Amino acid sequence: MLFVWFVEENPSVAFSSEVVMMKSMPQYIVRYGIMRLLGIFASPDDAIYPRGTRLILRTSRGQETGVLLSEVTERNRAMLPDNLEEDRIIRVMTTEDDRENKRIRKNESDEFARCKAIIKRFGLAKEMNLVRIEHIFGGERIIVYYVSDGRVDFRELVKALAAEFQTRIEMRQIGVRDETKLLTDFGDCGIECCCNSHLAAMPPVSMKMAKMQKATLDPTKISGRCGRLKCCLRYEYDTYHEFADQLPGIGRQVITPDGPGRVHSHEILQMKLWVDLRDQQKLYDAADVQLAPGEPLTEQNGNDVADDL
Repeated sequence: MLFVWFVEENPSVAFSSEVVMMKSMPQYIVRYGIMRLLGIFASPDDAIYPRGTRLILRTSRGQETGVLLSEVTERNRAMLPDNLEEDRIIRVMTTEDDRENKRIRKNESDEFARCKAIIKRFGLAKEMNLVRIEHIFGGERIIVYYVSDGRVDFRELVKALAAEFQTRIEMRQIGVRDETKLLTDFGDCGIECCCNSHLAAMPPVSMKMAKMQKATLDPTKISGRCGRLKCCLRYEYDTYHEFADQLPGIGRQVITPDGPGRVHSHEILQMKLWVDLRDQQKLYDAADVQLAPGEPLTEQNGNDVADDL
């Protein structure tokens, strides 16, 4: 009741008071929404929740369901983006909430069909490919996810959809990686696609990463379900890059225990070098090889430059 009084008398004071209250409450990292968004949510009344607890949240989009991942710590907060949603937990999901959530998810297939029919009626079926719709738990809005090569004028479409579903409509254009995140299940490795399990954002991946890790350059083998380079090519790239920076670049003149030679290639994780000698090619530990006087450490011919895909 005290908080309500603040709202009526001085909204700015109420807002600042609410922020202070939220900062002092236990905070948790929660995953929510079909795009598997991450947010930091304060616990009401200092309640403590275990990992995996299903919750009803207040977000900028309305009331949503989510799954608790962990309590916020200084370490895991530093690993997360600065622009995460921050709000509060409303309650733990009840049996009634779970029943309502299942009803909403079940009805989404019918809403998808109705949405697709309206898009066709407006002659936009060739301009935009409807991927999925998301009906927010609290009913505040429906989010329409679509793929399109360019901009689409959907002003009249939004009015028709709002009239059809009697709620706010949000159009969200996505790329092929996000489309895969919404529609696919397993990768060719036999486990769930990373984008559909733990990735909150799609990291940029380039052919340079595949080359450095000596992965096959066959596009059919290093491309994921989305047709783009696999996200997992990035996971070990930073380690490869860190180790590679400690090795003489390909093409550099070096001094080996068997005499002078030129670096032919790297075995990066083993910290070894293949070196072309006068009459043979030989593998050396990096610690046993020194750069020839006057030779810089970096590569001579810029082999590590590649376009991002």
